[in-house]
Order: sequence, then structure tokens, then C-alpha cells
Amino acid sequence: MKITFLGHASLQIEVADKFIIVDPFISANEKAKNINIYDLKADYILLTHAHQDHILDAEVIAKNTGAIIISNFEIVTHYEKLDIDGHAMNIGGSSQFDFGKITMLNAIHSSSFPDGSYGGNPAGFVLETKEANIYIAGDTALTIDMQLIPLQTKLDLAILPIGDNFTMGIEDAVIASDFIRCNNILGYHYDTFTPIKIDHQKAINAFKNKDKELTLLQIGEALLVAIESKK
Repeated sequence: MKITFLGHASLQIEVADKFIIVDPFISANEKAKNINIYDLKADYILLTHAHQDHILDAEVIAKNTGAIIISNFEIVTHYEKLDIDGHAMNIGGSSQFDFGKITMLNAIHSSSFPDGSYGGNPAGFVLETKEANIYIAGDTALTIDMQLIPLQTKLDLAILPIGDNFTMGIEDAVIASDFIRCNNILGYHYDTFTPIKIDHQKAINAFKNKDKELTLLQIGEALLVAIESKK
């Protein structure tokens, strides 16, 4: 599995010869000027919630690539009205796709479209594939619900927000990594705006002090992830 950081909370995941774009906020991100959304490959677009900094480029990418949007019922319905195909899910549900299995999980946040209309429940996702199992937390506070994840899935990587202010910060993310029993963390949702700027070395050390590894990618940089037994 190859995960490319596209800035903020945006990712491109390549798995089983499929491309998944997560929460595309690229064209308005000054830090992501090197990413051209029209060059991105996408078979699916995974949306955790409806805030503008997570859906901004979803319509353009979907119409440019024919990608299917996977999200909650309200978000999928919104895009279906724009003639974009979608697969609606809700909290606690799982569904099988050609790249693997997705389970939609609770996230503690809010969710509304840029016009203020209701965006359904915010979510995180667990992806279980033959290449790796990963948790994409979305925008969330620390929640004890995370302790349920390792009861069903052994994670190879967790992608956690660490910017604080709008989501959990570094200290809570370390606790979250304990809850989900995963020592390999990819940080996201930091530095894009002034309220979520972080001290990178402090963040890395906070995880290192707990015998965990935090990866902070540059925009456009990729991380390869494999099932533990295959590493």
C-alpha cells in the first residue's frame, strides 16, 4: 500500500491497483501548490465529513476521473444530485470493495457543508486489505470508542489528526495510539492554518518517548505500508 500526503487531511492511497483519494482540500491550500488536482488518479473518493477543508475538490476530481464517493448517506446524496456516483454508509457499517473492506467508525466532531446545510455524522474509516490494514481517523477528538478497533482489526498504520484546536492534539493522539494498539502513526491535519501549527520535533518526540513512531510527510511525499508479517 502506498499513501501519498496531499496536504492538510488529504491523501492518495494506492492499493490493489486502485486509487483512493481521501478528503481532497488541495486547490485552495497554499502549501499544496505543487499538486495538480487534474493529474490525480482516483477510483474512489473517501470523505470523512462535509467541512470545506475536506470536500473542496471532491466534485472536480470525481467528474474528472469518474471516481465513486464513499461517505455517509447525507454526503453521498449531496453528490448524487450533482450526477456523481456514490456508495453511502453509516457508523458501524462495513462494505466490501474491489480493493478491500471498509468499516465506518464514529468520530467526535461536527459536519456541515460550506453553505451551512447538514453534512451527516462525521466519521473515521478502517481499511482492511491484503496489503495492509489502516485507520483513517478523520477530524476527531480522543474517544474511548477507539478501544473497540483492535478487538476486530490489527492495524499496520493509523492516520491521526494532531493539530489540536479543531481536533485532538499531540498528547491525545498518543493516547489514541494506545487505544487502537498501533505504534506506527502518520500525522495529518496540522500546519495548514495558524491555529493548528505544531512543533514537529516535539510531536515526534512525544511518540518516540512511548516507543512509537510518528511520520510527518512533506506534501507529495509517500509512505509504503505493509502487513506486519510481510515487513
